[in-house]
Amino acid sequence: MARLIAVPLLASLVIAAMLLVLDRMQRLFVFVATEGGPVSVVWRMLANLLPEYLGLGIPIGLMLGVLLAFRRLALSSELDILRAVGLSYTRLLKVPFLFAIALAALNLVIVGFIQPHSKYAYERLRFELRSSALGVSIKVGEFNNLGRDFTIRIEQSADEGRRLSGIFVRMESKGGQSLAVTASHGQFLATDDPDTIILRLSDGVLVNDAPGFETPRILSFSSHDLPIDLPKIERFRNREGDVELSLPELFRTGMAKDTKPLDRAKAWSNFNFRVVEVAMMFLLPLAAVAFAIPPKRSTSALGVFLSIVFIVTYHKINQYAESVGALGRVDPFLALWAPFGLVSALIAWMYYQTAYVPGGQPIGALERQFAKAAGLVMRAVRWAGGRRFGKLEEA
Repeated sequence: MARLIAVPLLASLVIAAMLLVLDRMQRLFVFVATEGGPVSVVWRMLANLLPEYLGLGIPIGLMLGVLLAFRRLALSSELDILRAVGLSYTRLLKVPFLFAIALAALNLVIVGFIQPHSKYAYERLRFELRSSALGVSIKVGEFNNLGRDFTIRIEQSADEGRRLSGIFVRMESKGGQSLAVTASHGQFLATDDPDTIILRLSDGVLVNDAPGFETPRILSFSSHDLPIDLPKIERFRNREGDVELSLPELFRTGMAKDTKPLDRAKAWSNFNFRVVEVAMMFLLPLAAVAFAIPPKRSTSALGVFLSIVFIVTYHKINQYAESVGALGRVDPFLALWAPFGLVSALIAWMYYQTAYVPGGQPIGALERQFAKAAGLVMRAVRWAGGRRFGKLEEA
């Protein structure tokens, strides 16, 4: 049983995480390219998003792992044999519940402690990209503003930015003095001061103008070092908001007497959201069994589809309940645990129908409607194919 569950569980977990990552990857590449950051930042941002995706991917993997294991036993009639020798569904669920306990503990650590810090690290990377804290980004062929009074344009860049050509620079000071420089070649050099870099230019012309000059001063040079003051980078904020706090921090925020009512509602909503998501994992083996077993003499995979819809829909309901509770309109405990109670009752009824009612099939009505719809589609396809074949014969 453990082997039957482990293989689809790991496969489902990897596939679910990869699908969620791929959904965000394209947008991150566009964002990083727009901000001019290095490509390596994309992988760091995706790594920080992975704990958030695992928060949903682990329950999906657990559900599909148990479901596919029982479905395989049911289709091969091994489940009937196990039931005939006296093994009830409750005894067969011993191993799935061990998986559920282990994965629930892992998920609690992820959503309760790892995810808040990874979310903060992700937001920090976004801030550093927008504030150019990851390095000066010069777009070739465009006018780039490095600060309010400094503009640079580069025609060509080679050797990963070490050799520049076709350079135009314009600088202005507060006193109205301006400096315009054109050079055929140049390169950026680091200095001991992290807030200053040197732009070493060669074979160019420098034009210096000021309010006291009758005419601008023009200077030709073979080599000239131009110091550039980098724009000051604002320090990133400390961790704040309910999504960036761990479970103990949320609990302390909710219990503190000096916490504002709205902040207290946000803290308790997020706290209950994370706890209720983990608590639902203990009921997923029961739901998986109810969805896994198709009607006799049927190989319908409707239960697999419905199980994914079921768990994703419940996750979205919890997200909506969290947002409503965070607004203070509904008590956060009631907003999150009332849907949990209703879904728990539904799962208990489905499991009871499967395990204790002879011939019980909780999704039997949906299976019948699905079979009728599939039959209609197949007849329509055959009818369309027959008409096409008849027209070909007439031709």
